[in-house]
Amino acid sequence: MKISAGIMKTCAFDIQISTAEAPGFIDITEDVNNCVKESQISNGIVVVFSKHTTSSITIQENEPLLLEDFKILLDKFASERGNYKHNDFDVRTVHMHEDECPNGHSHCQHLLLGSSESIPLINSEMALGEWQRIFLVELDSKKAMQINHRALVIQIIGQ
Repeated sequence: MKISAGIMKTCAFDIQISTAEAPGFIDITEDVNNCVKESQISNGIVVVFSKHTTSSITIQENEPLLLEDFKILLDKFASERGNYKHNDFDVRTVHMHEDECPNGHSHCQHLLLGSSESIPLINSEMALGEWQRIFLVELDSKKAMQINHRALVIQIIGQ
């Protein structure tokens, strides 16, 4: 095992990703690669974090039929057609906005997927497997026919 005693650096990037469908799998691997290159950090860790509770980050294969399987699985786990207390605006009083929409299913799906992924950075390359790609998963269809803008933080820590 090689142990390096150099000075650690940190770079953080805020990026915006536009989404148009839910569930939607948006491959953001190249966006993250661009941040890695700009950071000039060669070895460390890359953290990709979604600042939303209705969009997730995951690492998976970018194979169209598999992505369709994931959409079916998410719907089986928490269907948009389900009954959610979060969607009962006659009772709910917490975290309400003027344009609040019924999106309990999106929050439940997020619970399954999570907010972030961490990827080792080795010799200026993310140590992803042959088929692994980084995805932003849009879970909220609240704005039908509109674009959602998702804020992500990419943080690279290392040398």
